[in-house]
Amino acid sequence: MQISALRQQLRALGARPVHEERVLRLWTQAKPQDSGRRPLEAFMPAALRSALPGLSQTLKNLAVLQSSHPGEDGSMRLLVGLQDGQSVESVLLPRGGLCVSSQVGCAVGCKFCMTGQGGLLRQLSSGEILAQVALARTLRPVNKVVFMGMGEPAHNLDNVLEAIDLLGTQGNIGHKNLVFSTVGDARVFERLPLGRVKPALAVSLHTTKAQLRQDLLSHAPEFQPQDLVAAADAYARQTGYPIQYQWTLMAGVNDGDDEVAGLVALLKGRYGVLNLIPYNSVPDLPYQRPTWERAAAMARTLHQQGILTKLRHSAGQDVDAGCGQLRARAVAGAKPRQAWVIHPA
Repeated sequence: MQISALRQQLRALGARPVHEERVLRLWTQAKPQDSGRRPLEAFMPAALRSALPGLSQTLKNLAVLQSSHPGEDGSMRLLVGLQDGQSVESVLLPRGGLCVSSQVGCAVGCKFCMTGQGGLLRQLSSGEILAQVALARTLRPVNKVVFMGMGEPAHNLDNVLEAIDLLGTQGNIGHKNLVFSTVGDARVFERLPLGRVKPALAVSLHTTKAQLRQDLLSHAPEFQPQDLVAAADAYARQTGYPIQYQWTLMAGVNDGDDEVAGLVALLKGRYGVLNLIPYNSVPDLPYQRPTWERAAAMARTLHQQGILTKLRHSAGQDVDAGCGQLRARAVAGAKPRQAWVIHPA
């Protein structure tokens, strides 16, 4: 279900803008539709009021919790079932964050990512994206939503931006706490500045070497790293939100002194922060995470060279945290490394 279609349905039931926004607000905030001080009979059209129970169930069915897998670090990986039998992953992060998916699968084909191994199966509707947030909020509070789950948001741009707009207007999420993650696509830099809700931007960089980046991100647009950073920097200065440059740190691939020098040349003076994220190892893929000592030394050197760098602890190391692993195991009928908490549909 698209949010635009839901709005049309509400209007057909006699909803005025105030009713429409109320229904959407309560849904995205995971609150009952009869919440509030005033009884529904006092202000809501009868047809809309009568339709609310069925509509609420329809929205609930957009994303159903199939299994959850809590990690020792406070994260919780969720396998979310969709109405057509497909599934995606969401991740509840420590301190109120939520990572959501925008596609079933992904067409970028990053060689180090489990999601990219199976290609793109289909796009998620804006309703299915928002339903992940509503579902997560039944489990714990959510005050930040990052579009870093399965899929490339730029390849589902209309639906992702529709979801971002609602989260930033009715979903009680601050605009800087809506984070659009992309490998780099010209349409992102054209469209994001035009919205009334302008999210923060995360750019998957991973290497300063153009050819290596093209090899690792097989079907990403052929952005030269310096051009990608320049476009991202312009957006950051326009919105006032620093860019998050994402760097999945892989031993022997992009953790060398040559990359450190390249990062200093590329990012010095830019309005952003570099997130070094040690790789979540994926079975059957050849990439490995470096030692923590090597990762820390890289971060320290970059700091000394004037590059704001954060060395991230990859969330959910004990719960198959690499994106796509949970879904892949479920499709294959394999067991995760620890027992899941299974939720009946």
